[in-house]
Amino acid sequence: MTTATDLPKIATKGMDIALSEECIMRPGNTNCGGCGMSVMHTFIGRILAKAGEKAMFTIPACCGIVTAGGYPTSSYNRPVLGSTFGGSPAFATGMAVVRDLNGEDGQVINIAGDGGTYDIGMATISAAAERNENFIYICYDNEIYGNTGGQRSSATPVGAKTTTSPFGKVAAKKDIIPIMAAHRIPYAATLSVAHPEDFERKLMTALRMKGFRFLLVHSPCPTGWKSEPSQSVNLVRIAVNSGLFPLYEVFDGKRYRVNYKLDGTDPADYYKAQARFSEGAVNFDLVRAECKETFERLTQLTNMWPAADDE
Repeated sequence: MTTATDLPKIATKGMDIALSEECIMRPGNTNCGGCGMSVMHTFIGRILAKAGEKAMFTIPACCGIVTAGGYPTSSYNRPVLGSTFGGSPAFATGMAVVRDLNGEDGQVINIAGDGGTYDIGMATISAAAERNENFIYICYDNEIYGNTGGQRSSATPVGAKTTTSPFGKVAAKKDIIPIMAAHRIPYAATLSVAHPEDFERKLMTALRMKGFRFLLVHSPCPTGWKSEPSQSVNLVRIAVNSGLFPLYEVFDGKRYRVNYKLDGTDPADYYKAQARFSEGAVNFDLVRAECKETFERLTQLTNMWPAADDE
C-alpha cells in the first residue's frame, strides 16, 4: 500500500507536502479561493487516476496557464504546453497527431477559458472539430476574461457588469454546445462541479471515445462574479437545478440525453448571490420563462432523438 512517505514531495515554505499522483494542481498554485477551475482540476486528476490514463495538456493564455505560478513552484503535475490565446486547438492537434503516429498511449486534453473558446479561439476550435481531431477539449466557462481584469466575453450573461460592460452586458450569452454539436463531433456535454458523479461519468465517456470531444464546465469566478468563495459550488448547483446551466449530452450532433431535471429552484437566487448584477438589471420573470423553455426544448430533442442506453 502506498503511504504518504512513498509519495513525491514538494517543498513549500520550509515544509515537505506529500503529493499524490492524481493531483494535477500542486501547492504553490496561484488560483483564487473558490475558483471553479481549481475544483475542475481536482475532479479531472482523480478521474484520470481512476481510469489509469496518462495525459498531457495544452492551455492557451487564460487563468489556467498562470495557475502554475513562478519557478520553481509549478502547480501542474502533468506535461503542459502553453499556447497562443487563439491557437490551443491547433497545438492540441499537433500533439495528438504525433502521439497517434508514434503509436503512443495517453490523452491530449486542451483546457481553455471561455474567452479562448467562445471568442478568440472560435476559428481554430471549429477547424479542429470539423476535422474531428483526436483530443478532448475542456472549456471552463467563468463568463469573463478573468486573467486580464474581468472583461466581457460572449459567454457573459445579460446584465452582468464587467470592466468593459460597466452598466451591464446587453447581448445574450452565446449558446456554445449547439454550435459544437453542429460540427457532428462524437461527443459534446455540459459538466457541473456541483455534481461530481455526473462529471466523472461524462469524462469517462469522453476518455473511451476517439475524435473531437467537447466538454463545457460552468466555473465560478468569485473575483469577477463578486461572490463569496464559499458559495461557488452552490452557485453551480443553483444554475443546474433552475435550468440556467442544464446538464445534457449530444452524441454525433444527433442524439441527446438530458441528465438532470429542474427541481423548482428559482434562478433569481443565482443572480442575487453575485454583486456583478445590479438590482433591476435582470428580468427574473423572463429568465424563469427562458429556463423552462430551454429545458422543454432539450427534453423534446431527447424524446425525438434519444441517445442509446450504452452510450
